[in-house]
Amino acid sequence: MIRVLLADDQTLVRAGFKSILDGESDITVVGEAADGEAVLGLAAELRPDVVLMDVRMPRLDGLAATRQLLARDHGAKVIILTTFDLDEYVYGALRAGASGFLVKDTEPTELIHGVRVVARGDALLAPAVTRRLIAEFAGRVTRPEPSPRLNSLTEREREVLVLVAAGLSNDEIARRLVLSPATAKTHVSRIMTKVDVRDRAQLVVLAYESAVVSPRWTQPG
Repeated sequence: MIRVLLADDQTLVRAGFKSILDGESDITVVGEAADGEAVLGLAAELRPDVVLMDVRMPRLDGLAATRQLLARDHGAKVIILTTFDLDEYVYGALRAGASGFLVKDTEPTELIHGVRVVARGDALLAPAVTRRLIAEFAGRVTRPEPSPRLNSLTEREREVLVLVAAGLSNDEIARRLVLSPATAKTHVSRIMTKVDVRDRAQLVVLAYESAVVSPRWTQPG
């Protein structure tokens, strides 16, 4: 059972998400928080698998709450919720360790899928808007510079990293590079181990910040 904590200062938003998620046999909402401070307390008490975190909350905003929550290593994964698909806080939240984001008007099926994806340890990077957002704010927030963490990567691993940065799945990477899906998955796992990141979201952030791909780069056709 996937345990979810809802964090949003709007009661109706929480009620809507709870209704959608509790209707699934493998998901249960274990708690609700109206501000970032409450998130931290409830996460320690309830040990959720996934936190749906609003960006704009009183007392402690979603970005600060994400950073503090993940620093405490309760094992929870964070999905950032935002009203705008280019919210300036979302890139910062990914840098802080969030596993992805959803806009609040997302379809119920996408919400459910997103919770399941993040709960199993993957990053929620599939929507094209995620790639646009990361590219936009990688260019705005940082000056890309080569990272010494990438020096140990092989040429093939760098090819895989570029495709991960585009939001491609392991199966898509396998088709693009004419590999088996298992081999593509192994490459991705090995890359994450070598550069010491927790998931694909962090790998994408590192790729942009390290100039492996251009901030204005888009998914190849």
